[in-house]
Amino acid sequence: MRLKRFLLRYYPPGIILEYEQGGQTKTKSVDLLDLKPETDVDAVLDEISRKEPLITPSRMDQVRTLINKLQLKLSAADDHAFYLFKVLRAHILPLTNVAFNKSGSMFITGSYDRTCKVWDTASGEELHTLEGHRNVVYAIAFNNPYGDKIATGSFDKTCKLWSSETGKCYHTFRGHTAEIVCTAFNPQSTIVATGSMDTTAKIWDVQTGQEISTLMGHSAEIISLSFNTKGDQVITGSFDHTVTCWDVRSGSRIHTLIGHRGEISSAQFNWDCSLIATGSMDNTCKIWDARTGQCIGTLRGHEDEVLDVAFDYTGQLLATASADSTGRVYNAVTHQCLVKLEGHEGEISKVCFNPQGNKILTASADKSARLWDPQSGKCQQILAGHSDEIFSCAFNYEGNTIITGSKDNTCRIWR
Repeated sequence: MRLKRFLLRYYPPGIILEYEQGGQTKTKSVDLLDLKPETDVDAVLDEISRKEPLITPSRMDQVRTLINKLQLKLSAADDHAFYLFKVLRAHILPLTNVAFNKSGSMFITGSYDRTCKVWDTASGEELHTLEGHRNVVYAIAFNNPYGDKIATGSFDKTCKLWSSETGKCYHTFRGHTAEIVCTAFNPQSTIVATGSMDTTAKIWDVQTGQEISTLMGHSAEIISLSFNTKGDQVITGSFDHTVTCWDVRSGSRIHTLIGHRGEISSAQFNWDCSLIATGSMDNTCKIWDARTGQCIGTLRGHEDEVLDVAFDYTGQLLATASADSTGRVYNAVTHQCLVKLEGHEGEISKVCFNPQGNKILTASADKSARLWDPQSGKCQQILAGHSDEIFSCAFNYEGNTIITGSKDNTCRIWR
């Protein structure tokens, strides 16, 4: 094995090692999730040199420089106030979803008008209309971090794979017998997963367009689907009150997470793949050990359905969004509720952290999105202007651009 070069990853903090093995170029990452501006760099270097044989003593000065860069980024003051940059009247019928590519230079919108549109964020210009589905385009995804492909899942029971650069359709994935409501690429962008109202999920080969496996075992609709960071496992959340963790390569079940007393709304891995968080219509969120499949904590406090859950990049904090109009932030290790996010006047359907982990974004039926401080729980800013409920919101990779999608048929870009 020969180390070729280092690549810096700001969010979450880490160093990517590009190396050669057997004539092939491969990568592995050194995650520095606990790095702080005040962290002792020498101690970090000692730990890296112990654990990572690819980094020899002659490379240590380079690594020190990279860690200093990461610390500088982490210490940068973040008092950014967002302003409305563009209003896009995206579709003639209601939107279903919005999503950024990694850099935030492009975003996509799905709609009841049976199309997905690709937009240039800076100009607000429509780049492509992806036409071909025969029913609602409900689930949409970029193959981030690459961003050169888009998957669209439809009520017509098919998923299509497109070029984000040309708008050309590469493949149509057929095989589901009911509506497709969730889709995701693995982080390596070699496969697409789809979840359907037919109670199954399917894994598809991006290159060939062939079905690799069908994940069978749920007894009700699958409405949530998420890969872990390594891309070797996928979790499916279902209306049957369970979440199943699957081995991607074999298509076999690893664990079934049983314990919720209501339909699953959301299921996510944390960054290092050690934990899984699940939100449910039973008003609770649960945290599970991803290795054993055991429930290690039930997070109570919400007075209505939990509609979304999100980890920060360290996996230490977990945010929840609820139909009771509040959000909450929990310590993912101690399971203690740290703060309540109070101020919305309608159900909160979406919650996410910015990449830096120092802001939380929520989208609500009260027609507003809000930005919160996860430490104090204070509302920092209200993004108002939509004339109907906001169902989708997202940050770009730098955390300096936000997109909100509303039932008023518009999406808004905030900078």
